Amino acid sequence: MSLESVESVLHYLPNNPLASYFQNGWELMLKTYSKWQICTFGSLFVHEILYFAICLPAFLFQFIPFMQRFKIQQNIIETKEAQMKCFKLLLFNHICIQFPLIMGTYYFVEFLNIPLEYEKMPRWYIIGLQVIGCAIIEDTWHYFLHRMMHHRKLYKYVHKLHHTFNAPFGMVAEYAHPVETLVLGMGFFIGILTFTTHMILLWIWVLFRLLETIDVHSGYDIWFLNPFHLLPGYAGVRFHDFHHMNFVGNYSSTFVWWDKLFGTDSQYNRFKEKQRLQSSNKDYDECSQNFTSNANNGRVESGYFKGDCTRKGL
Repeated sequence: MSLESVESVLHYLPNNPLASYFQNGWELMLKTYSKWQICTFGSLFVHEILYFAICLPAFLFQFIPFMQRFKIQQNIIETKEAQMKCFKLLLFNHICIQFPLIMGTYYFVEFLNIPLEYEKMPRWYIIGLQVIGCAIIEDTWHYFLHRMMHHRKLYKYVHKLHHTFNAPFGMVAEYAHPVETLVLGMGFFIGILTFTTHMILLWIWVLFRLLETIDVHSGYDIWFLNPFHLLPGYAGVRFHDFHHMNFVGNYSSTFVWWDKLFGTDSQYNRFKEKQRLQSSNKDYDECSQNFTSNANNGRVESGYFKGDCTRKGL
């Protein structure tokens, strides 16, 4: 399918009512601030505000009893001490590691001649495809380097720090040794080097990556509200939560493909099967209790027990 045919189909879609506001805001930003200010402080603002804003919902969930039904490891409670320990290292990494990298954004943009003008901004579906391309590249880099960091001769020196929390919460996403931050973070920039044709892609890729990594570290599985599950092969929070709980397997960051290909999701698959069987046994016990209770009350007809439990797949 050619680009022209895609454009002809999209022509029949209704116009985005927010497009004019976005264009005006973008052009106002270009008029108000220099290119250096936008690339440097704009990128810093995007990362910091987004990171802690995305972490906020899962942080608040711990105080809402209703949300505990979505918590994966319900036997482990987040403590103030653990969260403060995580926050302190985050500040160090953000100030001493990530901030210097972000300060280089302007020179990165200048070297690659990446435009900022609104007129040169790609169409939304092009940006979407570029983000998916970045995610595939980052996931590939992350799988092999992450798996290497779990090697017994390397693990205790670098990656063990990230596994301080067996039951992760949102802020744990960037709780890591500085070496890990640099090494695994390179996967983020490879996609940018490959696909970036406008400054907007850099910021949208930051948004996508933060949403994804904080989601899989959140400790809460609210799958029916999570649009990432629309992506084919998306790993999700349960996939990565098991990695923190088990330490072995599930090395991918975003998708399940590499783990399936190399069989490093085998322990996770056995764990899911065990959970399924335990859930089935629990349902069977409930059926038995209902049957016994109804029998004692004289309310059981022939075939009631068999039929009731059969409907539950037992």
